[in-house]
Amino acid sequence: MRPASLALYGAATGLLEPLAPLLLRRRAAAGKEDPTRLGERLGKPSHAVPDGPLVWLHGVSVGESLSLLPLIEALSERSPQTRLLVTSGTRTSAELLAKRLPPGVIHQYAPIDGPRAVVRFLNHWRPRLAIFVESELWPNMVLAAQARRIRLALISARMTKASARGWGRVPAAARTLLSAFDLVLPQEAETAARLTRLGARVGPFLSLKLAGGPLPCDAAELARLRGMIGERPVILAASTHPGEEEIIARAVQATERDALLVIAPRHPERAGEIAAALAAQGFTVTRRSEGATPDAGVYLADTLGEMGLFFRLARAAIMGGSFLPGVGGHNPLEPARLGVAVVTGPHAFNARAVYDEMFAEVAALEAADEAALVRHISGLIDYPAIARRIGEAGLDYAERQGAALDQALTLIQPLLRP
Repeated sequence: MRPASLALYGAATGLLEPLAPLLLRRRAAAGKEDPTRLGERLGKPSHAVPDGPLVWLHGVSVGESLSLLPLIEALSERSPQTRLLVTSGTRTSAELLAKRLPPGVIHQYAPIDGPRAVVRFLNHWRPRLAIFVESELWPNMVLAAQARRIRLALISARMTKASARGWGRVPAAARTLLSAFDLVLPQEAETAARLTRLGARVGPFLSLKLAGGPLPCDAAELARLRGMIGERPVILAASTHPGEEEIIARAVQATERDALLVIAPRHPERAGEIAAALAAQGFTVTRRSEGATPDAGVYLADTLGEMGLFFRLARAAIMGGSFLPGVGGHNPLEPARLGVAVVTGPHAFNARAVYDEMFAEVAALEAADEAALVRHISGLIDYPAIARRIGEAGLDYAERQGAALDQALTLIQPLLRP
């Protein structure tokens, strides 16, 4: 019998579900949904079910869905007879997955967690196994999948203190949902403890964001840009958020070195406001989306799917989301897998355990403030051998993280059996 809180949730979402088409159309008008694929959000498929056993993998947004790529590749290699369906919830994630998914892997937008949408989705796709990544606990979806005897896995699981506190107010609901999972692999010890207190049976640690391969890039475009940039060192500000672009641009300018600053914002749609803010501070800004070339000033890499290109150009990668409170930093393993020296700000709490291990191996640097950032950038420009040594240490650290994925695959494999 379902706890009262879950029964109430199911009834409430059922009553509100008729409003979903209107809300989705409004979101589409605002650019937040793909207007040609709104049916998928209501559980209506736009693709036929392929022959063979199907595994469904879900990541809500860009980071989560892209973190699934190494698992998708590994499943394709180990179980070639298995068909793979990937769902995500944002337009940006869908655009990136369209470029990165292996041939034959199907992408759909995830259905809303309304009872009818969930039933349509599951009745059509009939997956043998559903793999959710990070923190996806949609009650209607989880319980409907369990009722159909679909095996469930929550991997690279992450639960913040605030989320755990919220679920702690409805302990019976949390216990019911978490006990539905056949496999729960937390990212780290704190999440493991929180999930265990809420009733999950947790397995070994796995962080998919630490287990991937190097980002791809267009080799011809890389050669073209290298020819244009020449010997100038490139400093890449990666995955920046509002306010950070100005901090990093000032720091690069303060070094008084002939370096090229490339800014790749976390959300490229902010490019206009970034260019305006930097121009107001006296910087010359050119934008890649407008066909500009990296000649002088600040080069704004406001395109999707090209981070592998810009990491390869960089002497050092300054990781955004870490210089102002709130965001918590971003994954340093993407530049590390390419042997690029990593610099972070002091507010990288989301990746603190990883950074602490990298700091211990001198595989990354932390800039406590803007003055420290100036010193780090100056040193990495003046002493390229040191930058290479930090990058090599980061690469060595990143390569060691792949073992957890092999262990996870060993645990997932039995769930693929009928």
